Amino acid sequence: MRVGKELLELALHCGARSLCVVGTGKNVGKTVAMRAAYEAACEQGLQVGLASAGLDGEAADQLGGHAKPRIELRAGTCFATARDVLPRSPASEILAISRLQTAAGALVYARAAERAHCELIGPPTASGLREVLEELTARAEIAIADGAIDRVAALAGGRDAIVVACGAAAATTMRQAVDDVSALVQRLGIARFDPDEPAVFIEGALTPLQTARFIGTGERGQIVVRDPTQVALRGRAAAKAFEALRIRCERPLRVIAVTIAAISPERSFEPDAFARAVAAATRLPAFDVYAGKRAA
Repeated sequence: MRVGKELLELALHCGARSLCVVGTGKNVGKTVAMRAAYEAACEQGLQVGLASAGLDGEAADQLGGHAKPRIELRAGTCFATARDVLPRSPASEILAISRLQTAAGALVYARAAERAHCELIGPPTASGLREVLEELTARAEIAIADGAIDRVAALAGGRDAIVVACGAAAATTMRQAVDDVSALVQRLGIARFDPDEPAVFIEGALTPLQTARFIGTGERGQIVVRDPTQVALRGRAAAKAFEALRIRCERPLRVIAVTIAAISPERSFEPDAFARAVAAATRLPAFDVYAGKRAA
């Protein structure tokens, strides 16, 4: 898929050893984007590691029951998952048993012997995800993961690239979807603070209440959080805060692209218009992972 190739090229161009896909909500195309990048990497002959910060590759959604995109491992792929969900046939080679636990038991590192569908179940913490990616990049040329916003903190300051997925399933209107992804991209893309300029360092999360106080007092110095995930703001509230304040971080993340899923069971947006609006709002390459094309 062209989208997968372009996402992979963007990641490799910036020197990333891992590519992590996060979303504005559930069912916004994270697994589809991850799978596209994975297939592109395989087509280029790269040794790939696959992981998830939660659960991916299941046949049906555990809450809604609707069909989910499957993950088909190619022979030679290294992956991390819960030991109890390893495919029984064809067999996989277990490379190591981790001390980490998942929601389905002990985590293992394995290598696919043949093509096979597999569920990927990962650790529930940011530090666990970091450990998994480090283990996979030691065994592969690039690791690709379906991530979660609350766990990408572990990627801050590292050689990682982030793709943000958004879609109709996570918003009631196209405008809301664009606002949400724009705010998330802006939050995850917070710049590193300047140590030579005045700054207020925040312990823990920067909350809406704190933000309102800083805006009310006309704060002009840098508002510095540990990493972008410590900014607890969304949508228009986040946009207003970034416009009024100089929010910075100690350990930045690297967002390289956005993907869209314009159709959900509840609603749909006009795909081309949605992609163009997301690209304009985020100032990043925006891709329709289902249509397989980049926003014009």
